[in-house]
Amino acid sequence: MLMHKWFLFIGIVLLGGLVVVGCQKKVQVSEDKSKLQVGLVFNVGGRGDKSFNDSAYAGLELVAKKYQLVMGKDIEYIEPSESMDRESALRQLAQKGKKVIIGTGFLISDDINRVAKDYPQIKFACVDYVPPQSGEIPANVVGLQFKEEQGSFLVGALAGMLTKTNKVAFVGGMQSPIIKKFEDGYRAGVQYVNSDCKVASSYAGLTLTAFQDPNKGKELALTHYQKGADIIYQASGATGLGVYEAARETGKFAIGTDGDHWENAPGLVITSMVKRVDNAVLDTVQSVEENRFKGGIKQLDLASGGLDYLYNDNNKKMIPPDIRQKLELIRQDIIKGKIKIADY
Repeated sequence: MLMHKWFLFIGIVLLGGLVVVGCQKKVQVSEDKSKLQVGLVFNVGGRGDKSFNDSAYAGLELVAKKYQLVMGKDIEYIEPSESMDRESALRQLAQKGKKVIIGTGFLISDDINRVAKDYPQIKFACVDYVPPQSGEIPANVVGLQFKEEQGSFLVGALAGMLTKTNKVAFVGGMQSPIIKKFEDGYRAGVQYVNSDCKVASSYAGLTLTAFQDPNKGKELALTHYQKGADIIYQASGATGLGVYEAARETGKFAIGTDGDHWENAPGLVITSMVKRVDNAVLDTVQSVEENRFKGGIKQLDLASGGLDYLYNDNNKKMIPPDIRQKLELIRQDIIKGKIKIADY
């Protein structure tokens, strides 16, 4: 009898174990492994720069809306602090099993290349990507590059047509090849429509802090305004907030980048050259979900809608119809290849 009870006890335990195992399997199956998970690592400055990073965040919002994802759960972003490098941030998201991970800013390019090789099942994208010197881009990495010079050419042409002093200026953040493309395109656009106009330029510095120094931005802008410039185009992240402050103090004009900066100096911000980072983020995620993701370099230009200048209810009174028409003709000539920006 005792032996019978013992075997009965063992049977119950084993049956219970099977039930537990069965339950565990059901839990695992019920987890939606195919649910879209997105991660993003911000560039220096993080959210709130009213520029590049905020445009990337707007892209995450578009993704959340389109795929009904929860921000902070299905979509996570990291703003690396001084104690956390960019590679660690990327690895943290990769270890969480994100399906798509996006990094913003050219400085994260090498970090993405390294992490992508360790996680071949994850798709990576880098905004303002700089390829490795070897030229070997991991198959699961798409490098998003913008033709900043094209959009800058348009706002340069606008400045060249609107200036009253025949003196305009450019204020850049960190002196780097990408920001130099903004300046070169702007300078070319000014010269295309107004060869008599002088274009001055200055940069906030040689390190990342050059994108986070509004005081320096204001100092540089005031110097240009005092020397006769009546329009300043800034491509300097949060440093550009100082340019708008200088515009308010002097009553002179500014052109922004990567967002609508009208509220920073109402009536004085003529327009902004916008890199549609938001659309690039959305399209990258869509390409993964629709199985059309392709590694390598992807160029975003005026023709693809990757760049534009703002024209809305706030600023359209500052851009007369005839000048607007000329700008649109210039846009088409750039797209058709009739205008070679490097020639100016």
